[in-house]
Amino acid sequence: MSDKNREGKRSARERMLEERAGQEARAKRNKKVVVGGAVIAVIAAAVVVGVVVQNQRSKPETPTAAPAGTIGDKNLIIPVGADNAPSTLTVYEDPRCPACGSFERTFSPTVDQLEDAGKIFVNYHIVSFIDRSLGGNGSKYGANALGCAQNAGHFRDYHDVLYRNQPGETEDTFGNKQTLIDLGKQVPGLDNPEFQSCVNTNTFGGWVSAVQQDFDKSSFKSTPTVLLNGQPIYPKKGDEQISPENLVKWVDEANQGKQLGTPGSHGQSPAPSSTAAETNTSPSP
Repeated sequence: MSDKNREGKRSARERMLEERAGQEARAKRNKKVVVGGAVIAVIAAAVVVGVVVQNQRSKPETPTAAPAGTIGDKNLIIPVGADNAPSTLTVYEDPRCPACGSFERTFSPTVDQLEDAGKIFVNYHIVSFIDRSLGGNGSKYGANALGCAQNAGHFRDYHDVLYRNQPGETEDTFGNKQTLIDLGKQVPGLDNPEFQSCVNTNTFGGWVSAVQQDFDKSSFKSTPTVLLNGQPIYPKKGDEQISPENLVKWVDEANQGKQLGTPGSHGQSPAPSSTAAETNTSPSP
């Protein structure tokens, strides 16, 4: 074979190798583009999902209905006692909160006596965050049932019954609406179709969500949170541990020289004037 022929075959072989190398390089680039596009698509999808989830978490709730007699901004507070009482007790509670149950079983008789004497005006914020961590619906449905009792004018009695029969924190007993209805039978005036329908249809579900969102925006992070005239008193006030006796003492000290209020109906207090509402429902952390 002549040198010219050998050179021609070599050149053809080299061109084939170069062309094959070029094809492989192009294939690799195309593969990277495809993979890169898929990754971008996945990231984009994750971003969209994240935005949707975040929007679901942060979407503000405007209650379509609030229980009768509720007060404050957006009517998120359930008032009990005389709105012209010289002192205000503010209480944040979750129906599933065991510490709230302990607080109520210990202090409920004392709080009721102070209300009846016109010494305190109690503002209840019924929150529902425990469902988030433990699952279930006991906090939300329990809070709605308390709203239903307030709407019917029997909040205080039903509130006391609910906490006396509170299940363990991890038991979602209040997630069963029939249980909440059955507890209502212990309260005169609640064993009726209106209360049952209110519980079953979760009538005040939007209101419950709005109360929780208001709590989320506050500086308070646990329940029960208890304030006397805006100052924390649970589990202690200053260096003094809370007790029924100390609660009475603290209220009497705060009320010294002031006229006592005129007790109204329980759980359905008349709506206070705007001035009174501003004074009594804006606790300082």
